[in-house]
Amino acid sequence: MLMQKISTKQLTLCSLFTALAAAGAFLKIPMPLCPITLQFLFTNLAGLILGKRLGGASIGAYVIIGLLGLPIFTGGGGIVYIFQPTFGFLVMFAVGAYAAGWFVEKFGAGKWQWFTASMLNLILVFVFGTIYYVWITNFYLQSGKNIMDMIIACAVLPLPGDILLCVISTMILKRVTPAISSFWAVAGTRTNTQTEREFQL
Repeated sequence: MLMQKISTKQLTLCSLFTALAAAGAFLKIPMPLCPITLQFLFTNLAGLILGKRLGGASIGAYVIIGLLGLPIFTGGGGIVYIFQPTFGFLVMFAVGAYAAGWFVEKFGAGKWQWFTASMLNLILVFVFGTIYYVWITNFYLQSGKNIMDMIIACAVLPLPGDILLCVISTMILKRVTPAISSFWAVAGTRTNTQTEREFQL
């Protein structure tokens, strides 16, 4: 069903976001508390621009490619990567992209919708990614690390920087919306027209 209505141009854009998700893990911005990567920005934009199905699929493809052995994760690749504490964040990038796309399709396109969808994505990534991190670290690896220290490192310190990425996502969407609208019109297969409403902010 997913492949049934995907045009060549849509597939190209999906592939682009898959590549950006991989590259984003290695692109870091210095911040006062801790550096942030651009991975959340790119995975979030995938959901906001491509919608829930294609956005989630493009980031899901990134995760699958890494699990198949291509070293596109920061720690390498391969199926054993599921035992890395940070793997939960990778899975949630795909889930979060789907959720962001769903929100915009459900409630329409606009600056507040984009920002709220981005924050929904961020909350999902932080909550479930941190839970997985703690579980793998203390119950599988049995490292005995302090849970509160892990929560601070995984969710509290990166939070200001990632909220900034939510704002940047909104600003980018505001600028590129006309081009996106034209792209989907040319592609001709946008099945949910709700995301093309209310472009005038």
